[in-house]
Amino acid sequence: MNRLGKKANETLIEMARSADDDIAILTKFKPSQSEGEECNGPETISTAGSEIPSSSEGLNSTETTLLIPEHQVIDKRHQSKDSIFFRDGVRRIDFVLSYVDDLNKEWEKKLERRKEFESNLQKAGLELETEDKKESEDGKIFFVKIHAPWEVLITYAEVLNIKVPIRENDIPPMVENPLDCVLFPLRLPEKVMHPEPDYFTAPSMRNRIVNYILTRCPYGTEEGKKKFGIKRLLNNGTYTAAYPLHDCQYWKKASDPNCDSERYTLYMEWARFLRFYKEQPLVLIRKYYGEKIGIYFAWLGFYTEMLFLAAVVGLICFLYGLFTMDENMSSKEICDPAIGGEIIMCPLCDRDCEYWRLNTTCESSQYSHLFDNVATLFFAIFMGIWVTLFLEFWKRRQARLKYEWDLVDFEEEQQQLQLRPEYEAKCTQKKKNPVTQEMEPYLPLTSQAVRFCISGATVLFWVSLIIASMIAVIVYRLAVYAAFASLMENTQTLQPISGVLTPQLATSVTASCLNFVIIMILNFFYERIAIWITDMEIPRTHMEYENRLTMKMFLFQFVNYYSSCFYVAFFKGKFVGYPGAYTYMFNRWRNEECDPAGCLIELTTQLTIVMAGKQIWGNIQEAIVPWICNWWGRRKARNNPENLYSRWEQDHDLQTFGALGLFYEYLEMVIQFGFITLFVASFPLAPLLALMNNILEIRVDSWKLTTQYRRPVAAKAHSIGVWQEILNGMAILSVVTNAFIVAFTSDMIPRLVYYYAYSENEDSPMSGYINNSLSVFLISDFPERNEPKENPENFVICRYRDYRYPPDHEKKYLHTMQFWHILAAKLAFIIIMEHVVFIVKFFVAWMIPDVPADVKAKIKREKYLTQKILHEYELEKLKERLCQGDTRATEKEFIATEGRMELSRAM
Repeated sequence: MNRLGKKANETLIEMARSADDDIAILTKFKPSQSEGEECNGPETISTAGSEIPSSSEGLNSTETTLLIPEHQVIDKRHQSKDSIFFRDGVRRIDFVLSYVDDLNKEWEKKLERRKEFESNLQKAGLELETEDKKESEDGKIFFVKIHAPWEVLITYAEVLNIKVPIRENDIPPMVENPLDCVLFPLRLPEKVMHPEPDYFTAPSMRNRIVNYILTRCPYGTEEGKKKFGIKRLLNNGTYTAAYPLHDCQYWKKASDPNCDSERYTLYMEWARFLRFYKEQPLVLIRKYYGEKIGIYFAWLGFYTEMLFLAAVVGLICFLYGLFTMDENMSSKEICDPAIGGEIIMCPLCDRDCEYWRLNTTCESSQYSHLFDNVATLFFAIFMGIWVTLFLEFWKRRQARLKYEWDLVDFEEEQQQLQLRPEYEAKCTQKKKNPVTQEMEPYLPLTSQAVRFCISGATVLFWVSLIIASMIAVIVYRLAVYAAFASLMENTQTLQPISGVLTPQLATSVTASCLNFVIIMILNFFYERIAIWITDMEIPRTHMEYENRLTMKMFLFQFVNYYSSCFYVAFFKGKFVGYPGAYTYMFNRWRNEECDPAGCLIELTTQLTIVMAGKQIWGNIQEAIVPWICNWWGRRKARNNPENLYSRWEQDHDLQTFGALGLFYEYLEMVIQFGFITLFVASFPLAPLLALMNNILEIRVDSWKLTTQYRRPVAAKAHSIGVWQEILNGMAILSVVTNAFIVAFTSDMIPRLVYYYAYSENEDSPMSGYINNSLSVFLISDFPERNEPKENPENFVICRYRDYRYPPDHEKKYLHTMQFWHILAAKLAFIIIMEHVVFIVKFFVAWMIPDVPADVKAKIKREKYLTQKILHEYELEKLKERLCQGDTRATEKEFIATEGRMELSRAM
């Protein structure tokens, strides 16, 4: 409900105190006697067992008007097939079922199922109207239109705990933001941002109620088991589709003046890319698609807004590295022919690789400074604080939305009491529920244990497969490095770019691309495996099913996307050994070394390719593929006039936004969140890439949802669910990973140790660092396995990146004291950085309350007004009974009621 528009701050009460058994409601409900009832119901609410007063019992006419919009009737003479009403022009189509009456061997069984199912729907109070296949565009498809009468809506409003307002909140609105004038170009029109509320008679709520009935409606008994639910009928082919209707075509308003044309408004004001700078009409999104989709776009929009700050700071850090490139002493010494040109480096592979001069890596060392500088440390600390601010401010934003959208008293536990139809169908054993004291199906503990063991083993197997694929890429890197080195040395055409495209960089780029292809292939299988093992576990509720699937998919994606980045960040170049005693993988492939300027540039390359590739591929999948599929499906209907191509047929030809559609959207964004937090110290431009992607992502998601997909069934949600905990975990992990990246992957700590402890030049403290960081190896000490085939210039010594004693020292090739000083400094830095960032994070989290003070006040005021109205109603009833001489209305009851009113005032 809109709390910011004209009817602001209404007080709510629940439609029901308890819910009856779902199946009992389906079978015992009596259908409406009136065929021409209003689509929005009568003017007053009267519910069995409800204590809500009617208009004559405590609500004035203004308050009654808030409950139900004014009745409107469609002129039947002007009704077209694009209409969203029954043939009578009065009853709104809340849901559509479609089927093909094919004469195969199961034709009679499907016919019997449909007959029984539709009969039970009518017994549940729904009204049906069938469009013969002769009326369809292709002459093959039957369409069953479903309408939920008013009596059905109010009955299931109790079951689903839907609320309606009874009085406006009298707390004055917040003071206007002084920045509103500055932000005016970003604003949308008031009627778009805050449309008139329809409450639970809105189409999104109506289709939610109808879907609830469809998922629990029985259709017969097969193999001794009771069968029910539209999902099973869709799976076995009895019906081909089940969906609610869009209210109009997206590119033009409905010809019927009684249709709100909200889809058209959403397309024009929200789903077009040219509106990328505008705010999102969240209230209209929530009204049209439901709270669950609304909360996703609210989160995505807030995440994008917060990315703007991170992107600006990251860009500043990048520009600092760019402007200080010429001042970097390390790259100067590497590029200097008198220093880097005279340093002969040991071969980077056995036998086939030759000795090389350090200045050949001049360009790569300069580019490395773009990301490996003092600003890297600042940005890593900043992002640790930024992620805390993002999560804490999102909690406040989420709390405000919960209040504005009437979700304060919405508890997930209420949904947990609603069993999944699949759970009820597969669990044949029953036991008494200690809460409801009713018999309900359950899964024995032994069966649960077996299923979890199989699930756990499957998860471990696939995670191991991911790790195996990563090892295969590492082997590829080790195997092709020598080939790249030999190719670039012996190919004259590659000589001009040899300074930029070094063998290390060529290996890194091709390995990153190969890794990305493997990631995309494995993802295809992981999605299906995760769904299969989650189905096998038979979760009890929809929320439990989604949470389990979320954890499995996130685990798969986490290992799949981040494993290669973890390898480059924390393993590459760390276990190399030294010339004459190299470390080998599988005793065959020599481990990779880092560039003399560090491994950070390779981590940046890996991160950029995987992150950018994923975003590009994701947008292709989300936008282009559905568009092509819809274009192919609609091409034969283009020649048909509008009055022959009905609204239900147009929606039937769209793509299906499945139950897991929103799950994949969250997963995509959370994986991106990991890229910009876990490894951001290596790539300050990552938030900028994410920001540009998300600006496009919001419009792509809105465009495809509004134009390319059938209208999803509305669902309630008061938060982003388990994703909140995942984000919190990644925020904590990001502090650790960035501390280790700065300490072990970048070259910052060794430079600082040299600057403060080992520099001998006071005028230029960093001069001599490169020579200091390279150890000396005597070429005659090479074993035959490592020694290059040729040494045309008869070099005597070569250098390698490490801190070891020279060959003429008594501790020949052992680590020097400087190595241990650097290691101690790295460990100390990690401890200090983690503690500083964690202390600041927890302090910021403590300082920022999860719920804004004004929202807390409104919630308390709302509860007080609700209790006051109910108690006043009870008091009036008692007074009437006393005046009528009812002896059951005792003075004690009167005093107790007044006491409750006093208590509510005190609260």
